[in-house]
Amino acid sequence: MQRKNIIITGASSGIGEELAKQFAQMGRNLVLCARRTERLQALASELEQHYPAITVLVFALDVNQDEQVFTVFKQAKQQLGSIDRVIVNAGIGKGASIGTGYYAQNKLTAVTNFVAALCQCEAAMEIFREQNSGHLVTISSVSSQRGFRRSMTVYAATKAGLASLTEGIRIDTLGSPIKVSTIHPGYIKTEITDTDKNPPFLVDVTSGCNKVIAAIEAEKNIAFVPGWPWAVMRYILPLLPLSIMRRLS
Repeated sequence: MQRKNIIITGASSGIGEELAKQFAQMGRNLVLCARRTERLQALASELEQHYPAITVLVFALDVNQDEQVFTVFKQAKQQLGSIDRVIVNAGIGKGASIGTGYYAQNKLTAVTNFVAALCQCEAAMEIFREQNSGHLVTISSVSSQRGFRRSMTVYAATKAGLASLTEGIRIDTLGSPIKVSTIHPGYIKTEITDTDKNPPFLVDVTSGCNKVIAAIEAEKNIAFVPGWPWAVMRYILPLLPLSIMRRLS
């Protein structure tokens, strides 16, 4: 089944922006959502110029504003007639080690990456249940497999929570026409990637998102991308001693 009408949150940069570009090339209609509307408008203009057969809608969206999320998703459905796929991608990586005076940033990461993701899932699933069809995709992370230190502590915890939330939705809709996928990207070079720390197996955003889209299009329940090494590392990470995890963090 081709999912023609796709909502992408956090579409103004990074993974969200690149997903939009690659889906546009595939001829899909897009609903681009983010706070930075000037960047969304520029992206929409670029995509419509290169792919005039598609429809690109732009919505200003702060995912931490619950009512705004529900309103935007409903408006998108009204304008396109149906929503076939929602990609819950919006997220941040602010914060620092617990107890070092960065509670506000850690809380913002927790709320944005989990509570706001819950809201997006609720809004998407309301539409899908009404339609009795749709594909919910959440963008988690390989960091969901273990605890991490410093700025990754809260981030990894939220991604673990998001993966568990998504699995619960998948179980709840098992056997129905609604599909639910959790994508766990490895290190992909974007604005929030700390390249100064030389993260292992870092890939560029184009090739990384190409693998993400392949997993989304296959509608896999769970996918670790790129497959090498992360499909293997997902089994190794839980076994590593804390001393090694400290070096990997």
